[in-house]
Amino acid sequence: MVFESAARTHVGCRRKLNEDAVLSGNGWIWAVADGMGGHHAGEVASASVIEALSRVEQDGSAESVLGKAVAALEACNSGLIEMSHGEFQGRTIGSTAVGLAVTDGQYVCFWVGDSRALRVRGGGIERLTRDHSLVQDLVDAGMLAEEEAEGHPNANVITRAVGVHARLRVDSVSGALQPGDLFLLASDGLTRLVSEEELCAELLRASPDAAADRLIELALERGAPDNVSLVIVRAG
Repeated sequence: MVFESAARTHVGCRRKLNEDAVLSGNGWIWAVADGMGGHHAGEVASASVIEALSRVEQDGSAESVLGKAVAALEACNSGLIEMSHGEFQGRTIGSTAVGLAVTDGQYVCFWVGDSRALRVRGGGIERLTRDHSLVQDLVDAGMLAEEEAEGHPNANVITRAVGVHARLRVDSVSGALQPGDLFLLASDGLTRLVSEEELCAELLRASPDAAADRLIELALERGAPDNVSLVIVRAG
């Protein structure tokens, strides 16, 4: 199976620094990382996540690749905590991570934080990830309606990130690939501004490159208060 991909990252309309980072181009593993920690710290954290995942080797089953990706994130987590206690003088230096890897006709998606993975198949879109966030916990507990989550005052509070806690918990989902599958990895700078229905329409309308450009354009048209990053992957 051949894969076509496109990646974009943009500072947005209000931020001075882009703390996001993306991984694309090697044909089998892709990722988006959304850094946190303010000036330089978030940028360092997201770059560290992407560097760690870029070194994962593609051999073996999806389960094997997932194990290697998780191990890479765990090592990155330890390194970021060490940096936080050293040159960053105790300041939090962390990042979300959402990744997609393909091997032997299978896909595996793994994530920490609220950057999302979505899949378009058969004309419909499905969110593969569950946000590690305070508002998602409230939704799951029946204390908040799904449609109220994006506008909640604590919508930016995440409950997991690489580099924050000594023990890193990574969630994952996997399955069989189908020709025509479209995957979108995105930071919340995109998913808070563009609905899943709009994402689906844009992904189906054009090539990954054209769709990536259009989604960045939509986010900027809507004010893009945060950095905006995405990776689109199409299985052919």
